[in-house]
Amino acid sequence: MNRTALSDTLQDGLEAYRIGPKVRALRLAKDMGLAQLGEHTGLSAAMLSRIERGQVFPTLATLLRIALVFGVGLDHFFGPGEEEPVFEVVRARDRLKLGDKTDGPVSYLFESLDFPVSKSRFQAYLAEFPATAMQSKPHSHEGAEMLYVIEGSLQLSIHGKTEVLQKGDSVYFDAGFEHSYRAADGQRCKVITVVSGGNAAGQEGS
Repeated sequence: MNRTALSDTLQDGLEAYRIGPKVRALRLAKDMGLAQLGEHTGLSAAMLSRIERGQVFPTLATLLRIALVFGVGLDHFFGPGEEEPVFEVVRARDRLKLGDKTDGPVSYLFESLDFPVSKSRFQAYLAEFPATAMQSKPHSHEGAEMLYVIEGSLQLSIHGKTEVLQKGDSVYFDAGFEHSYRAADGQRCKVITVVSGGNAAGQEGS
């Protein structure tokens, strides 16, 4: 079916399936030329070329003939295509600095390092603990958490004990256990926090 005969809505919908590139990928995977595919389908090489380039959308009958040659079903052409690889740059100027959810003075401030990514496999934050801030409220959340101290010293309380992490130290722990933090030694502390399986920022103060 010629593109010019289609409505804009239908044309956009068909283009989203990338039928032409899928036909081409099947043909190249079999190391088959356009003329050879034409012999199997009864279509001219010129018509197949136009289909592969998206200049013509094949009818279902035509598409079925092509599918039979490669041993695939029609769903091969109408299933989801390959997802675009995720690549997001987060500029420092675009990050928002938020406080933890407490009734009193904030225990720390955090900035999401990956907020534009809608299907992130983890959450990453830059957390800042003011020198005079109190210990954060004990909290827990799903998943694991890893901390890496980039400035100052961090006091981490978990499992009934307290650990002081110096600049360059890191720690990994099951975040399902209650834990809390504060800057140690009366100096500001900055930490990179990575959380998997849950959103630490969304769970603070809960």
